[in-house]
Amino acid sequence: MESPPAHVGEEWLRRVEAEYTSCAITASFVQWLVRLAAPPELIRDGLRVVDDELEHATLSHVVARDAGCDARPDLVQESLGLKRHDVPLWLDGLWTAVETFCLGETVAVPLFVAMRAACTVDSARIALDRIVRDEVRHRDFGWACLDWFTQTRPDEARLQVERALPDMMQRLRANYGQGADAPAAKTSETDARWGLLPIARYAEILERCVQRDFVPRFETLGIDPAGCHP
Repeated sequence: MESPPAHVGEEWLRRVEAEYTSCAITASFVQWLVRLAAPPELIRDGLRVVDDELEHATLSHVVARDAGCDARPDLVQESLGLKRHDVPLWLDGLWTAVETFCLGETVAVPLFVAMRAACTVDSARIALDRIVRDEVRHRDFGWACLDWFTQTRPDEARLQVERALPDMMQRLRANYGQGADAPAAKTSETDARWGLLPIARYAEILERCVQRDFVPRFETLGIDPAGCHP
């Protein structure tokens, strides 16, 4: 197999870093759930997510090496976990459940589906097949956690989510390239075969997800989704 351009391996190495960081963040979050005496099924589901993210990082590293990237992942220890704020633990947990899992993992589902659509390189396809399957469960874990928070602190939890949503969505849109000088939503044949998408597609997928997933899911939990909109 002919080696792809260097940016392909670099992108998959970046995914290694992102998946490993997600593993560490989820491990921290599960510890918080234990301290908050969350339902055992939530804790067990969270532990499964930790294992999934570690496997995603491993599979992504295989793809990076297949693409000719021999660099080591640049893992920043300070970002490998969650930091506490000067608030009660339940509130830190609520914010993490919403931003990391309800928002981040929900939009990850259609994003990785789009990456997989034209992917034909064996190792990349294997990685994306596993990631797509797992992200559905990770998304559901986040909304189950939010449901538990709204049941245990109904009015307070809903109010805190509504207050935090605008800033969370601003950060998510920034991460997905909104407002960036993004190229047209086209992918080279080589990039597509390796499971890459242009940044413009990220923003497009996010905005579809806002209407299709975020708004109705928040409404179902009695949370005003106005903060989802710019």
